[in-house]
Amino acid sequence: MATNWATISALATSGGTLVLAVATFASVRSANRTARIAEQSLLLGVRPLLMPSRLEDPAQKINWVDQHWTALKGARASVELEDGRVYLAGSLRNAGAGVAIIQGWHAYVTERLENRDLPAVEEFRPQTRDLYVPSNDVGFWQAAVRDRDDPQYREFAEGFERKRFFVLSLLYSDQEGGQRTVSRFLLSPTQDPSEWLFSVNRHHNVDRPNPRE
Repeated sequence: MATNWATISALATSGGTLVLAVATFASVRSANRTARIAEQSLLLGVRPLLMPSRLEDPAQKINWVDQHWTALKGARASVELEDGRVYLAGSLRNAGAGVAIIQGWHAYVTERLENRDLPAVEEFRPQTRDLYVPSNDVGFWQAAVRDRDDPQYREFAEGFERKRFFVLSLLYSDQEGGQRTVSRFLLSPTQDPSEWLFSVNRHHNVDRPNPRE
């Protein structure tokens, strides 16, 4: 039987092409995995994580645009009703590696703590100005409700007068506006009518998978 060199040559070429394709696929897959790891490392390097400040952190003196001032101690919040205006604030520490930019807030008052679904992003009230919290440093959040016709004005005013719990959700991102996170905090009244404790309940990813799922 005569050897069919053309067939052998074609088979050899096909085999070499297959080996090359497999090697190329493995190389591309490895490169993609390396790129994903590098991207995750880069994002981790600029990812913020807001927590309440510590008891030993210094007090911060903050003001609002209408020249209302308050002194905010470490691990404390502030709820004030003055001249018919509700002022809210909380002392924060950024435990993440990147600068945190607070973009919005959502709050409600409750007499008894309970689990509620997170508000949708569009339900957050925007900040009048961006609030920055540096990495591994302290900062603050502040807001005010001045309009008596605001749907939540009475709720907040009564929450202050009756010393109810304020449940606060903060929407923030890294310095590029990505990696949005919602952290839920609790403003708890104490026996001192002028003092409120500040604690964190849970953190939720907006743009990334939820690790709890």
